[in-house]
Amino acid sequence: MITLFDFSRLHKVIKKLSAVLIVFAMIVAQAGCGNIIGGKKREMVLATGGTSGTYFSLGDAMANILNTKLSNSTLAIYSTGGSGENIKMLSNRSTDLAIVQNDVMYYAYTGTDLYSDSEMYTGFSAIAGIYDENVQIVTCKDDISSVEDLKGKKVSVGDSGSGVEFNARQILSAYDMSFDDIHVVNSSFGDSVDKLVDGTIDAAFIVAGTPTKAVTDLSEKKTIRLIGIDAEHVSILQENYSFYTSSVIPAGTYQGLEESTDTVSVRAVLVASNHLEKERVYELLKLLFEEKERISAGEGNFSTFELNEAVKGISIPFHKGAKKYYKENGVEGF
Repeated sequence: MITLFDFSRLHKVIKKLSAVLIVFAMIVAQAGCGNIIGGKKREMVLATGGTSGTYFSLGDAMANILNTKLSNSTLAIYSTGGSGENIKMLSNRSTDLAIVQNDVMYYAYTGTDLYSDSEMYTGFSAIAGIYDENVQIVTCKDDISSVEDLKGKKVSVGDSGSGVEFNARQILSAYDMSFDDIHVVNSSFGDSVDKLVDGTIDAAFIVAGTPTKAVTDLSEKKTIRLIGIDAEHVSILQENYSFYTSSVIPAGTYQGLEESTDTVSVRAVLVASNHLEKERVYELLKLLFEEKERISAGEGNFSTFELNEAVKGISIPFHKGAKKYYKENGVEGF
């Protein structure tokens, strides 16, 4: 028996099969091009800090500007407890990027001092130093005018495991004090401000670029005082922790602040997981410099971001993508 072949039906089958093959080829091509699948860019998670702090504010400004410029990536901002948590997130690969304090990252990377009883965290590398972070000891109490006056008081020392908590411990040690001499409260910047307003704490350590949004908000509600660190105790602090530098918070930084305040600062550093691709980090760093003015409009502390300053105060290796950028731009040492 002879069966007549339906060429019309065969043509329809071939047409449908061709369409399927074309779609498949497009998916394969996109998958091999910057991990963009189905037209979606590859998300890079940036761990920052509390929502009332400078880390989060900067991350938000970066995302708002750079997400329209990055060729095959997007920045997703994640609020965290700060440097300590960010380093753990980098280690377990739950974030691609993070902002951390240079002191905390050094301890974590070398397994020394504050990390001497824990594992070393070496799965990340530096991209750039961004700005200096001032230690601000904030109070609304008239009977607190020095670090010594914190004895017996309820004091917020930042989130547990954060860089702020480490700084508070170190500064107290320069005055022969410890956490045993105060009533320790672990709170984010925003929560610390709320507790200062309602009087449930007496003072708070806030380490961030100035002006800090949380402190600005507080100064608009209450009369604030910043507790200074005098030259003698700065010297003692620096003998044990060389990453601290002397700094001054100018009068007028916050509402009602009529005198400048002597203090110390550390450096905020943008770091990346070693698993993050070289070209992604290179493009990110390149755009940070190209879009500096626009990012600074969203977070003023970014205005101090400069090429040669970006490599200072870094005590761990740089990411390959960062090395490539600095070498191309003639930065000494690369």
